[in-house]
Amino acid sequence: MIESTSRADVANAERFERIGIAADAESASRIREEFAGWLERFFDLDPILSSDLVLAINEALANSAEFAYATAGRRGTMDLRAHYDPDSTSLTVTISDQGVWRTPDPNPATRARGRGIPLMEALSDRVAIETSTAGTQVRMQWDGVPRG
Repeated sequence: MIESTSRADVANAERFERIGIAADAESASRIREEFAGWLERFFDLDPILSSDLVLAINEALANSAEFAYATAGRRGTMDLRAHYDPDSTSLTVTISDQGVWRTPDPNPATRARGRGIPLMEALSDRVAIETSTAGTQVRMQWDGVPRG
């Protein structure tokens, strides 16, 4: 059984990590709320930027929870790592899993869903998605993030 509590529960002004969390909707929701609290505690964000950050990471967590292990026949885990670089005032968030990438339907006319990646791209300054047989890693970056 996979525990829904993380093996690494790190949060300070430059780093937020939740490692080995259960890839399910309940854990994704809890981590989203903890991340939002971290942002509020350590950063001076306007409500729009704060909402953009939380929504973008929520999309990545939700995708991992819903799709990464759908064909695996087992439950899996996901990780969230956020790092703030005070020199460049950039915030980088990486969400990863060890599941299987599901290629999105390329045709918007037949796609009932699949707007998460375009949403992440619209809400962040940069997005990189790396897929392999070892899993998927979504990295998002925001520039000019003011510290509190």
